[in-house]
Amino acid sequence: MSGFWPIFKRELFSYFVTPLAWVTMTAFLLLQGLHFYLIVASFAGQVDLSTDAGPVQTFFGQTVLLYLPLLFVCPVLSMRIFAEERRSGTIEPLLTAPVGTVGVVLGKYAAVFVTYVAMWAPTGFYMVLLARYGELDWNVVMSGYAAVLATGAGYLALGTMTSAMTKSQLAAAISSAMAIMGLFMLGIGEFIFPEGTLRELSGYVSAWAQMNDFARGIIDSRRLVFDATVVVLPLFITVRAVDSWRLE
Repeated sequence: MSGFWPIFKRELFSYFVTPLAWVTMTAFLLLQGLHFYLIVASFAGQVDLSTDAGPVQTFFGQTVLLYLPLLFVCPVLSMRIFAEERRSGTIEPLLTAPVGTVGVVLGKYAAVFVTYVAMWAPTGFYMVLLARYGELDWNVVMSGYAAVLATGAGYLALGTMTSAMTKSQLAAAISSAMAIMGLFMLGIGEFIFPEGTLRELSGYVSAWAQMNDFARGIIDSRRLVFDATVVVLPLFITVRAVDSWRLE
């Protein structure tokens, strides 16, 4: 873990002194603002609301406008982590510095994850607005955000891995987007496949099902294990890849 904090601070600073994070964050918040507005406008004219399908549940799990940012924002944020350093040649001084491989990988990953969290933070004001004009179950809100962060953590880990596999940011973004899309499409299989093992597997990895469960306050430990696996396995592969560069 040696070198974690210097790498983390350098990487986090680099995100917010370049247009990448600001442009991505602005586009993300505009989309989520539209998302929230459409939900509120839809529920404003309704008198009887189901507790399982209120504005919070809809925001976190029942519209495609939640999933689009996850499918595209995560690859954009993570594409430069290693690819840009390898392209520019700055990875070589980093690898010869007295820092550990695990510290380098985790420092970079932590920085992009904190950036991701910062993008979601302003949406907390949406929940405050809902609380001002009606009753709000904050436990459900917290579990909804937990699902968003857990899913994003896995997608960013996949992006970190693909960024380590190429010197091209574009190739890294496309590769991670395809991997994320593949997981997402596999999850949709729970609505397509007949009863059996394949359908159960699809339901287990389904981001849609996880979001819906967490948005209702249902936290399934099996989904948390899957989320942890999607984080740990790509980061382990990334560490091995970076280790191989030291031997070249």
